[in-house]
Amino acid sequence: MQLEEVQGQTNLRKGSLLWKVTLGLVALPLVVYFSVWGVSILFGDRSIPPASPLPSNDAANRKTILFLEERTKADPEDFIAQNKLAGYYLQQVRETGDLTYLKLAAHASQTSVATLQPEHNIDGLAELTLVELTSHEFAAARDHALQLIQLQPDKSFPRQMFGDALLELGQYDEAKKAYWLMEQFGGIQGLTRVASEQRIARLALLRGEPHSAAEHFRKALRMALVMPSPQRETVAWCRWQLGETAFLTGDYAQAEKHYRDALITFPNYFRALASLGRVRAARSDLFGAAEQYEKAINIFPDLSYVAALGDVYHLLGREQDAATQYKLVQAIAHLSAVAGNLYNRQEALFYADHDLQSEKAYENAIQEYSVRKDIYGADAVAWTALKAGKLVEAQAAMRDAMRLGTRDARLFYHAGMIAQAAGDRAAAASFLKQALDLSPQFDPLQARVAREALLTISKGNSNAEN
Repeated sequence: MQLEEVQGQTNLRKGSLLWKVTLGLVALPLVVYFSVWGVSILFGDRSIPPASPLPSNDAANRKTILFLEERTKADPEDFIAQNKLAGYYLQQVRETGDLTYLKLAAHASQTSVATLQPEHNIDGLAELTLVELTSHEFAAARDHALQLIQLQPDKSFPRQMFGDALLELGQYDEAKKAYWLMEQFGGIQGLTRVASEQRIARLALLRGEPHSAAEHFRKALRMALVMPSPQRETVAWCRWQLGETAFLTGDYAQAEKHYRDALITFPNYFRALASLGRVRAARSDLFGAAEQYEKAINIFPDLSYVAALGDVYHLLGREQDAATQYKLVQAIAHLSAVAGNLYNRQEALFYADHDLQSEKAYENAIQEYSVRKDIYGADAVAWTALKAGKLVEAQAAMRDAMRLGTRDARLFYHAGMIAQAAGDRAAAASFLKQALDLSPQFDPLQARVAREALLTISKGNSNAEN
């Protein structure tokens, strides 16, 4: 399989010049069929169109789901209906965050591949792989995606899923290669190109290139908008990711604009609501932050949203309400453990941030990192190790977390606190300053701790000089 991949890449490179010439010849007539924003894609315009509402398919989707449910109830071995049902369930997960649909999608896809083996049921294996990716079963998703590549070596989508699994497992160079092949086999237009730009952006963020990432997210957004029927969730996700990228660089005004644009496109989009809460907190509007987090949690009580709302309540002096949210975090984490550890990392970071159950947090982080060796898994190990009094382990894990040069204030903050614990005041001050320079309000509670630690170090340095 590896030799075939190399040969395939060589052939693709040989054909790339011809493809570029062909593209140049057809580009001019194609402009006729594009909107103004389609033309901007061809010529690299960095702007993006203003946000506008996109139609919802909720009613049609619910009708289709009911039809497919009745059909599979009458004939559980109807693998085609099971595959379609799994796909609709996964779309519901993306749009609502409701994990009930994830369980239903898992059941439908598993029933499908049990009915007809993957060699004759490509769609069933693909849906099962998507379920595994959504369930954070990344090793299983990697193996099934590789099986799909072997069954369909000339298709792009298996390589997309393969790359996604590798990215989450921390195999970044291999993920980049998979995405490159995905793009070559998928062509330069359509949803494949949108997906490719999204993934190039994620890699750029990981490698400390937020401006490049933002440009690729803009390209993905423009391409999604010129599709014959733009998908509401895809467009909203791109706008939300532009907001996340702006937030990472401390541009809170621009981040808020992107989040609000996402909500114009997709009202009550839970990801944008929660991020709007975070950016309102960063802009010192704690009441507005609480309001947005409450809206998001009413749609989808994600553990991180609940924890963030608890922090906002704490800062507002609503200690009883904060305590209620913190208890809910632990309840959600328990349910997640029963369902498959979807929130294992978030739970560990919550405990570490709030100085709770340090040993349990460290054990959870280590357990996950034994399989999922991405940089944020290493960061979780480092942060929980520090809180558990395991300084040597924290230092080693933090080096791994910083290996790509990712520019994330939270990573710099953790590195600074670990350096401070190790007595390296120069490194601690440098990391903490980088965190606060990059995003001064990266977290309403932890940014305060960072500033206090930096002040303590500065006073210590002054006393030493005197």
